[in-house]
Amino acid sequence: MIKARITVTLKNGVLDPQGKAIEHALFAMGFGGIGQVRQGKVFDIELAESDKAKAEADLKAMCDKLLANTVIENYAVEIA
Repeated sequence: MIKARITVTLKNGVLDPQGKAIEHALFAMGFGGIGQVRQGKVFDIELAESDKAKAEADLKAMCDKLLANTVIENYAVEIA
């Protein structure tokens, strides 16, 4: 069993309205000194696989096909 974490974030230069809303909400709640806020998503996935290289290839394929919009998002795969 292989456990992995995939982190998906917007590419630099892509507008992030949700991040901007979070930034404003934090400021309104009294948290000063906040710079730019960017939001993303995290996927924790368990694979019934023992070959780490195959698992990594499968995870990247999952990202390319479904989990990330590679036109506007980057992703990082971490295998535990």
